[in-house]
Amino acid sequence: MTLLAVAQLNSQNDIDANFAHVERLLKQAKSQQAELLVLPENFACFAAGQQAITAQRFDELKQRIEQLAFQSQIWIVAGTLPCPYRPNGDPIADGRVRTVSLCIDPAGQTVARYDKIHLFDVQVADGVGSYQESAVFEAGDEIVVAKTPFGNIGMMVCYDVRFPELALQLRTQGANILTVPAAFTHTTGQMHWQLLLQARAMDSQCQVLGAAQHGWHCEGKRQTWGHAMATQSQGKILAEVTDAGNQLIVVPFDVEEQFNIRQAMPLMQHRKLM
Repeated sequence: MTLLAVAQLNSQNDIDANFAHVERLLKQAKSQQAELLVLPENFACFAAGQQAITAQRFDELKQRIEQLAFQSQIWIVAGTLPCPYRPNGDPIADGRVRTVSLCIDPAGQTVARYDKIHLFDVQVADGVGSYQESAVFEAGDEIVVAKTPFGNIGMMVCYDVRFPELALQLRTQGANILTVPAAFTHTTGQMHWQLLLQARAMDSQCQVLGAAQHGWHCEGKRQTWGHAMATQSQGKILAEVTDAGNQLIVVPFDVEEQFNIRQAMPLMQHRKLM
């Protein structure tokens, strides 16, 4: 059995302050013998209109979180960072960036990079109203599964969790665990966050780790739902953050138990494409 940690943060526009909160949660995760820490979307900087500026520091921030993984001797799924170039190194046109989630090993090496595929272009009945990620971001186009000693991690980000076909593709490619760094709006999170995490676990028979932003950001203009949560491979909630602010949950993962769940109800073998 392995212990996995999932973070809730209230990131703002001060990168150093945000990293200080991450360091405290890393120490807490290690003190509880966790082997993995999953951080939320926008963990390093959550500020309106600053994605392009933050993206110019991508390599620096990547190196910084890699160093923390090495110092703490822990795996990290580093939420998301905005990046100005594609995985092959090509710069992104039109001043846009990509939302990138990194999987980093205890040696401080990035072993996987996932670029968010589904962009949040929607109308929401909240104080912001209209969200159009495609105006600032370029979508990724590659499914990513990272191999670790305790199981394979299928990487997702926030809005991705609404698309069961992605979770199923990750399962097909060998995922045992789905990581979902997120910054769900308060409105959509209240309605759907728990439901979606449980549904993706039931669809894929993977353990799902939903790291979340919580509270007010962008000088009080954005509110996120929080409720960082982990489900086991049948959709049962293992733990949930119910308090405000920077918090951590630590949950068990047992790959043998997951194997037995999948054997008892072999959904992938029974699936029919209609």
